[in-house]
Amino acid sequence: MHGRRFPRLARKTRTPHTARSLLTALAALPLLLTAACSGGGTTAGTARADAPVHLTFWSALRGSQEVVDAYNNSQDRVHVDFEQVPSGQQGGYAKLSNAARAGNAPDVATIEYPQVPGFAIDGVARDLTDLVDDGLREKLLPQALDLTTFEGRTFSVPLDVEPMVFLYRRDLFDKHGIDVPRTWGEFEEAAREVKRAAPGSRIATFPTDGGHHLAGLAWQAGARWFDTRDDTWTVSMTDGPTRKVAAYWQRLIDQDLVFLGPVDTQAGTAQVGRGEVFGKVTAAWDAGGMMSAQPGQKGKWGVAPLPQWDARHPRLGVMGGSTFAVTKDSAHPRAAMDFIEWQVSSPDSLKARLSSGISTQYPAVGGLVPVAREAMDTSYFGGQDLYALFQREAAHISRRWTWGPRMTATLKTVQTGLARAGGGEGTVLDALEEGQRSTMPDLKSLGLDAREGPR
Repeated sequence: MHGRRFPRLARKTRTPHTARSLLTALAALPLLLTAACSGGGTTAGTARADAPVHLTFWSALRGSQEVVDAYNNSQDRVHVDFEQVPSGQQGGYAKLSNAARAGNAPDVATIEYPQVPGFAIDGVARDLTDLVDDGLREKLLPQALDLTTFEGRTFSVPLDVEPMVFLYRRDLFDKHGIDVPRTWGEFEEAAREVKRAAPGSRIATFPTDGGHHLAGLAWQAGARWFDTRDDTWTVSMTDGPTRKVAAYWQRLIDQDLVFLGPVDTQAGTAQVGRGEVFGKVTAAWDAGGMMSAQPGQKGKWGVAPLPQWDARHPRLGVMGGSTFAVTKDSAHPRAAMDFIEWQVSSPDSLKARLSSGISTQYPAVGGLVPVAREAMDTSYFGGQDLYALFQREAAHISRRWTWGPRMTATLKTVQTGLARAGGGEGTVLDALEEGQRSTMPDLKSLGLDAREGPR
């Protein structure tokens, strides 16, 4: 199995001999349910000719309706009913949690990587270990599968994984004779050159609405915000690598070398549209976002590897990506898993998803990269082969990262702190410290042993 051993997510217990992993305990219920659905020698959830299976699927992902239509048209054994839900922090995850509490969650749901541990701990995401066959495991990028596999148990299946990259205005860098930075030291020097050459512009914006962005940068530097060795959650959102990242960006902010503010706003988009932003520290999917948001800048952009702390030993974090889970309420887990496998590995599925609009998502199944490449019009990026770059960069994703059990709340707190910093109150490090403080009560309320790591 590709996934590293995910240390125990132990709840507090009165006596040591009864202590066991929470995820190990959760694993038993879904497997029992799977066995109960199997009907003796029949595979769980497999439809007979006289009893077609109906599945429900909730997702916020664009193109999901097209995928479902293509799947339903491909066979008559299973029919999937699709419901579009709001994206995670806008209500989709709350809707899923409420449905699970009521016992009527959909068969299949889309869950982003940071939320997978929480839905596993809550018992919403079913243990898929015995439903994910070796053939599919071998197709998936190991770093992606790592993020959904805990203690050797797999709780969701990756669709895409998004290595961080640097989008840059090729024309503006060329005009001012500035080299595209390969390291963070070169990035800082390039930031100074941009400010000197074009005083009203900056090399990039440090996003105050970017909790995932900051996490990805810390991940690249070698941080481990969450660790569960010794059956205890250790929270270290201000560890040494994170402090290095926070100090670096704080210096750029203090010296007015980057813009500071939210990027997912009309004002942020307008800055890019006016050519005031030379680049964007982001992830693979956002190349497609730039194509959609700034069609008039076709031919002006390029994509480069994210600057490295040590160019001899490249390492990357992830910012974005989605997975599919079978919920505890599914009466047809095998059929649900078959649908998920088709979604993440079938060329027809990816073609259907891409038919809904521009996308540069990086598939977690490497065999689909040629399909994504063929569907992309590379003229926006001057004919650059983005998927060749994404493929090289994905291999550098660090496998040391673990998301925490309540990342939606944790990242929201961090972003609140970053917004204060954007208003002149506090620092990047202050936001991280507050994120850690707010996370500890959440973990303890789940009955998990938790402690703060060294700073």
